[in-house]
Amino acid sequence: MEKTNALGQYLTLFRIRFIAGLQYRAAALAGIMTQFAWGGMTVLLYRAFYQSDPAAFPQSFEAMCSYIWIQQAFLAIFMVWGLDPEPFELIKSGNIAYELCRPVNIYWMWFVKSAATRLAKAVLRCMPILIFALLLPRPYRLVLPDGGRLVLFIVSLLLALINIVAFTLLIYISTFYTLDSTGLRSLMSTLAEFLSGGLIPLPFFPESFQKVLSLFPFAGMENTPLQLYNGTMAGMDAAFGIGMQVLWAGIMIGTGAVWMRSALKNVVAQGG
Repeated sequence: MEKTNALGQYLTLFRIRFIAGLQYRAAALAGIMTQFAWGGMTVLLYRAFYQSDPAAFPQSFEAMCSYIWIQQAFLAIFMVWGLDPEPFELIKSGNIAYELCRPVNIYWMWFVKSAATRLAKAVLRCMPILIFALLLPRPYRLVLPDGGRLVLFIVSLLLALINIVAFTLLIYISTFYTLDSTGLRSLMSTLAEFLSGGLIPLPFFPESFQKVLSLFPFAGMENTPLQLYNGTMAGMDAAFGIGMQVLWAGIMIGTGAVWMRSALKNVVAQGG
């Protein structure tokens, strides 16, 4: 019964934060316009490279365009650097003491809030971008995958969301020990953005480096769902990619939950 009640509490927190996130339509519109512009510039940039020697690239230009448009449509999920400022402020100000009074686990409360915020932003922004990309002429337009690839993409996208939220919670928890998280936050978000395929798709890296990166959690944060969508990851590679997402989600969530308990045992809230 207690587990059922706790689950209901977290679902309620998720619903409240998700609905609240849907209210920021002006911010969503600004984000959509920015992502239209950024996606278009990125497509044209790669077009210039592809025109010089198309055979030098590991995937077709059409697949590259689909990669970019899906990336932009779900950027709210993929952007590791889109951290919620609330946990940092709670820790730094000492108001974390109020959170300790709540009859919920702080780790899971922050987890569901962060996941709901990212998902709400993605829901608001994705459809206009997807529709726009589908209406573009070939080879610039978004190409729809078959049913099987679409299912794998959705599963992998949800696992990517879980991995990214679990990773960002590790950054939040580190603030208990540093207070000012600016340096670590910048370092870890930049590292994750680069190694996840956010800046350069991982198939563009040397094959040996790709094999190493596939063993780390970053590949599952963005590269895996995008390559599953494109069909450049299939069969055993797809199973391995999703398996690594599940494995790292478990590792990071377990580590974060234990680390949070340890941090809260030693927390000191100062102030009047």
